Amino acid sequence: MIGELEFERPVTELRKKIDELKDITNDAEVDLSSEIEKLEKRLESLETEIYENMKPWDRVQVARHPARPTSLDYIERLCTNFLEFHGDRYYGDDEAIVAGIAEFEGKPITIIGHQRGKDTKENIRRNFGMPHPEGYRKALRLMKQAEKFNRPIICFIDTKGAFPGKAAEERGQSEAIAKNLFEMAGLEVPIICIVIGEGGSGGALALGVGDRIHMLENSTYSVISPEGAAALLWKDAAQAKRAAETMKITAPDLHELGVIDEIIPEVKGGAHRNMDEQAESIREVLASSLAELSSLSGSELVNQRYAKYKKIGKYSFEESLTKAEK
Repeated sequence: MIGELEFERPVTELRKKIDELKDITNDAEVDLSSEIEKLEKRLESLETEIYENMKPWDRVQVARHPARPTSLDYIERLCTNFLEFHGDRYYGDDEAIVAGIAEFEGKPITIIGHQRGKDTKENIRRNFGMPHPEGYRKALRLMKQAEKFNRPIICFIDTKGAFPGKAAEERGQSEAIAKNLFEMAGLEVPIICIVIGEGGSGGALALGVGDRIHMLENSTYSVISPEGAAALLWKDAAQAKRAAETMKITAPDLHELGVIDEIIPEVKGGAHRNMDEQAESIREVLASSLAELSSLSGSELVNQRYAKYKKIGKYSFEESLTKAEK
C-alpha cells in the first residue's frame, strides 16, 4: 500500500487479512468467499468511519503525504499545451515554483504553483517546495503577463513556507512576498487559488490573493506549522498534535470561518489514492469558478476581491475593551 499513516492502521491490517484469505483461496483451493465478503463489508464500514471522522492532526499527515499529488501532477491532468517559463529577469530561476501558460477546457490560462519533489534528489533540487525570492518574482512576472493578455490565473498552493535562509533574506524575501500580495490584489483578471497540500505562512499567501480560494479536503492553510506553534506556545514541538487541534488550520474550520470559499472533496483516504479522480474533482470546481468570474470586468473583479478580504475576520471594540479592563 502507499505509505500508510498511523491513524489508518486498522484499515491496513484488515486489508492484509483480506489479501491473506484471497491467497489461501487461490493456493489451497479452499472456498473462503463468504468470510472474504464479510470482511470486505467490514472494511468499507471501517474506511467510512475513519476517513469521515478525521482529526486535524490526521489531515495534517495526509497533507504531508510523500505521494500526495503535486502542482505538476495536476497541471498534467487538467491542462493541455503547458509551456513552462523560467526565471525572474533579475536573479535566476527557482524550481520550487513552476509557472507557465496552458489551455484549460480549450481556453488559455496562466498557471502557477509551488512544486515539491517526489524523492530526496528532486526535493533537494526543488528546495522541498520552499521558494526563494526569485520564485515569487517569477510568479509575479507571469501574473503581470497574464493581465496584459487577459488570461485567467490559476495558483496551486503547496508549501511549508518561503525559504528562510540567509541567501533568501539577502535577496529580499519579505519584499518579494509583500509585492506579490500588493500586485495580486489589483490584477484585473480572474485569480483562482487552490490549496492542494500544505499552505504555510507568507510563502503560501504570496500565491493566495484570489477571487476564489478553494482547499482540498485534507489540506491545511496556516500562518505557522503545528510544530512551530507548539514550540512557541508550549516550548515543545512534540505538542504539534495539540496545536493542530486548536489552530483551525483544516479546510472545514477555514470554510466555517469564511477564509476559503469552497472545500473540494478528496478521494477516500486522500488525493494520493487516485490522482486522476482527484484531478477531475478539481476540474469541476475550476470550470465553475472560471465561468462565474469570466463575465466580470477588471474593475468589478478588483472591487469584489477587496470586499472579499475586507470581511474576513471580526473585531469587537467592546469585547477588546472588556478584556483590557480585566
